[in-house]
Order: sequence, then C-alpha cells, then structure tokens
Amino acid sequence: MSEMITAELVDLEIDRSAGTKEAAARALAERMVALGRVTDLEGFLADVAAREAQMPTGLDGGIGIPHCRSAHVTEPTLAFGRSAAGIDFGAPDGPADLIFLIAAPAGADDAHLTILSSLARQLMDEEFTGALRGASDPASAAALISGDTAAAPDAGQPSPEAPGEEPPAFRIVAVTSCPTGIAHTYMAAESLENAAREAGVELTVETQGSAGFTRLGPEVIAAADGVVFAHDVPVREKERFAGKPTVDVGVKAGISRPAELIAEVRAKAARGETTADVGPSPVDNAGDSGDGYGTKLRKWLMSGVSYMVPFVAAGGLLIALGFAIGGWKIDKAPSVAEHFVWTDTTSWAALLFQIGGLAFAFLVPVLAGYIAYGMADRPGLVPGFVGGSVAVTINAGFLGGLAAGLIAGAVVMGIQRVKIPAVLRGIMPVVVIPLISSAVVGFLMFLVIGKPIAELQSALTDWLEGLSGANAIILGVILGLMMCFDLGGPLNKVAYAFAVGGLANPTEGSLKVMAAVMAAGMVPPLAMALATTVRGRLFTKTERENGKAAWFLGASFITEGAIPFAAADPLRVIPASMAGGAVTGALSMAFGCTLRAPHGGIFVVPLIGQPLLYLVAIVAGVGVSTAAVILLKGARKTGSPEGSATADEAATDKRVPAAV
Repeated sequence: MSEMITAELVDLEIDRSAGTKEAAARALAERMVALGRVTDLEGFLADVAAREAQMPTGLDGGIGIPHCRSAHVTEPTLAFGRSAAGIDFGAPDGPADLIFLIAAPAGADDAHLTILSSLARQLMDEEFTGALRGASDPASAAALISGDTAAAPDAGQPSPEAPGEEPPAFRIVAVTSCPTGIAHTYMAAESLENAAREAGVELTVETQGSAGFTRLGPEVIAAADGVVFAHDVPVREKERFAGKPTVDVGVKAGISRPAELIAEVRAKAARGETTADVGPSPVDNAGDSGDGYGTKLRKWLMSGVSYMVPFVAAGGLLIALGFAIGGWKIDKAPSVAEHFVWTDTTSWAALLFQIGGLAFAFLVPVLAGYIAYGMADRPGLVPGFVGGSVAVTINAGFLGGLAAGLIAGAVVMGIQRVKIPAVLRGIMPVVVIPLISSAVVGFLMFLVIGKPIAELQSALTDWLEGLSGANAIILGVILGLMMCFDLGGPLNKVAYAFAVGGLANPTEGSLKVMAAVMAAGMVPPLAMALATTVRGRLFTKTERENGKAAWFLGASFITEGAIPFAAADPLRVIPASMAGGAVTGALSMAFGCTLRAPHGGIFVVPLIGQPLLYLVAIVAGVGVSTAAVILLKGARKTGSPEGSATADEAATDKRVPAAV
C-alpha cells in the first residue's frame, strides 16, 4: 500500500484549488500525472466523470470516493484530499471533507485491487477517519492510510466461534457489488458486517468486486436463514440463493442502512416469505428500488432489444451477403442441406442466406424472451420465448414480440407472488412456473390478443408500403431526430428496433425505413470527426483524439462514437447532431434508398438501393451537423472566453481555477 500513496499524493488544503467535486478530482489527478501514475489527465477525468454519472460517490460521514478503472492509469494509485469547507459528492448527509481519488488500471491485478478494497472497508471505521481529520502533515496522512490499510483484517469472513459457544440464532448470507467493484462493494460488506455484530447476527458476505470473488460454500448458503443482495450489477450465480427470504437493494443501501436490511430479512423469515413468494426479481429493480413504472418499462424493453441486436446484426448481414453474391432471387434457392455444389458461388450465397435466415428467425422470440427476463429473471425466459414464437406463427411480428414479452413477465411475476407450501418450492422454477406461464401466455397470444396485434402489424406494414412524397419525408425526419437525440440511448434504440422489426417481413417501405435509420445514425460521429478536423481549436485535446476514432465509428454505424462530445457539451452537440440526422433521414426517404442489412455502415453500400444518392444524403447531414456545431461552439467561445478549449487547457496547465 505504501507504493500506492505517498506524501506527494496528499493535499490537506484542497479548498485552495477546488470547490466542486470536478475540481477536487482534477486537483488530485494532477498530482498523479506529476508522478507519472496517469498518462492523460483529460482522458482519466472523463473516466472518473463517467463513473460518477452512474452513481454519486459521496458516503455518509463526510467521505467522497471518486474512483474508476482507466486505460490512462499506469499503476494502482490513491490520492487523498482534505477540505475544511466540504465538497458535495452527493451524500445524503451533506458535503465531504475527506476525499479519496482511487485510480486503477484497466487490467489491474487482484493483489492491488484487494488492497484498495481494504481501504474501502477502513473508511467505515470512525477511528480511522477521525485520525485522518487530525493529521498535521501530508507525510503522516500518507503513513496513516498505508499503515492502517495494510494492517486491515479481512472482514470478509466471520470469526470462528469459541469452543462451547452457542451459535447465533440467525444466519444471513449477503452479496455486494457495484459497477466498478473497487469501493462501494467492500464498504457495503463492511457496513453489513458491523451492523450484524451489533444485532447478534452471524453474517457472511460474498463481495463480487474487481478483485474477483470467492463463492460462499454450499453448506454456508444452506445454513443461512436469509439473504441480502446489495448490488448495482447483476448478482453472479444468483440461483444458489433461491428459496430463502431475500432483501434486494442497491449497494448504497447496504452502506447507509444496514441495520434496516438485517431487520427486514429477519421479518421476512418470520413471515415465511422466500424468493418464490415475493414480487419482482433483482433484475427488475437493481440499483434504485424507487424507480417508477415508466423507468422500469424502459429497462425491460431495452433488455429485450439489447439481446436481440446480435441476432439482427448476424442474421441480417448474412442475408445481405447472400443477396450480394447470389442476386435477389437467392431466396428461391433450394435448401443447401439437399443441394450444395462446392464450386458454385450460388450455393455459397444460398448457404449464407439460409444461415442468416435462421439467425434472423430468432429476432422476435429473443426480443420477447429477454423482455420477460428483464421483468422476472430466468423464470421469464420460457414463456417469453413461447410467446415470441406464437407471435411469429400468427404474423404478429415485432409488435407481437413486445406484447408477448410483457405478458410473459407479468404472468411470472404474478405466479411468484402466490404463497405456496414449502414442499413445492424446489420444483417451482423448473416445473410449475414454466408450465403455467407458458400455457397462459400461449392462450392469450393465440386466442385473445394475438390476432388484433397481427392486424395492427399488417396495417403498419401497409402504411409503410404506401409511404410516398411528403409523408415519407416527414417519417425520415422523425426517425433521424430519434436516432440522434440520445446517441445510442433508449430513443435511438426504439427507432432502430422499429426499423429492424420491418426486416422480419421486408417490404419496399420497411427497407426504406432501415436505410434512413442507418444513414441518420452515422451522422453524429462523422460530423464530430469532421468538426475536430476543420476547427480543432474549438475542441479539447482529448476531443481531438476522440475525433480520429469517430471517423471509423461513424462509418461503421456506431452512433455512440459521438457520446464523448455530447457528454462534454450536450447543449451544442446534441441539437447539431439532430439537425444533421433529420436532413439525412429526410433525403434518404425522398431518394427512395433501401437497405436489406440491419448494420454495417458504408461497408454495406453495395447492398443499398440508390447507393450514390444514399451517400449524398449522409454527406449532406454530416455537413449540416458540422456547420451547426462549429457555429454553436464558436459563439460560445466569442461570448465566454473562459469556456473555450484553449482557455481550459491553459488553466489546467497553470493549475488555476477555471473561473480566473
């Protein structure tokens, strides 16, 4: 630990250079840069900000722990700052006066991460934090941190019982995890263990952190009377804990209110509730348990779409390659299992087309299955896939898949709320839930709502087929705006899912929609790449480097390539991107461009109908977005010199506050 923090990495008067959490992170990161621990200040701070955006890193007791894993870190490093006035890191009880910036390399080894994790545990010790508040100089603070961390005991295992001592009346097993797996994971474990000792409860924690995790023994889980999940990422091998009273919360709850969680799981055990009795699974509300229905619905739908996209990409591109090699009549070729000539290109084209068709056939069932999975975890998979397959059978298409997934998840969640005898709990997830839920979902899809949805899908297909003139252009504008509004977020995914859903039963109209969506999605990263090339002084050094990568990302139809620019300056980048996307979408529809491949960017241009006009539409949109972002950033620079990239970099180099 002494190698991770030295006196040079301690600032006991950080107020002199920082009044916000961003400035505090920068001040401490500059010390890391000076020692060669961080190679790119702006890139590292971007990684810190991205982690902070996932969840505030302020903790009760006046502690802030900004941290991240970053490719810009050369070795695990810890910097410490102390603030007399306090800096807001989002903790419920107010500002933090002790700030720890933890930097871990992207490929940090387990030994170093374990030491950093031990520090996270120590921060729950009031004597330790009190000593840091009283440290008189940087050297003593660094020695205190390294000495106490190195000597910290492994609190991850319960102490052995003394001979003849009665075992605790109640046993709990817990799992803690957070997105980074460095700090919150271990703080939650320490907090739960402290609360358990005070309550006279035996608690064993499995920390699923960056240092890896050691699975709790089957005998430990079997002997447990209850389970606590404090996590912001899915619990690994969660099925090990099935059938026990369970409390499922975000990792911060494990840190801030451990005694309440222990009391809650004990109350559930007293009532006889288990994971088979209670409602939504951890996947439903991992993180903030107070999510509204709209937020949950978005998460469920995005779960299905994210699992569907690889099938769409693989199947759609294989189909497109089959058409490219064998021509548009390749769909009439006989099965390659019955007729295949090794030296005939048509046979190879048919092989690609038929493999792609099989992969693409999973689109709707996978969508439905994983929407249900997002709602009800693994028990939702079977009825979800069954419902999705029924949607395909009755030609309900993409809309049928959405409905089937939501119905399957709701049915399973309803079954999970029914109290059942303990003797039946073991067969619930493997027999009872799949049997009942599949029967109910199949009945509803075949006989109740399936046919109306199929008629709606048919009407939508006919509408797309009949689009022409102004109507087609308006749809292109709407799709372009959606693709560029959140750059790979939910609205972008809705537009993309709408387009690829039409490829399941392609028509001229659905192929036009697919072309417009892909063209508009290419605009933002290409525009940012061009803007950083022609007016680089308007962008930071890191943004100029990101601009080089954005050329390839945009050309490959990876809209997310523009996210670093939007994160740094959303009020200018997002409107500019939307303007260009709307132009491209409108022109693509007006030109009548079509596309049979769901992905690929410029690499599938030969498969596009009207390819030259398609490129014209993309170039026009990129030009509009580039001009808009340059004008907006130029206006900012003229009106606010201190906000320019050049001024920011100069301020950073001179280590003066940005307001100067």
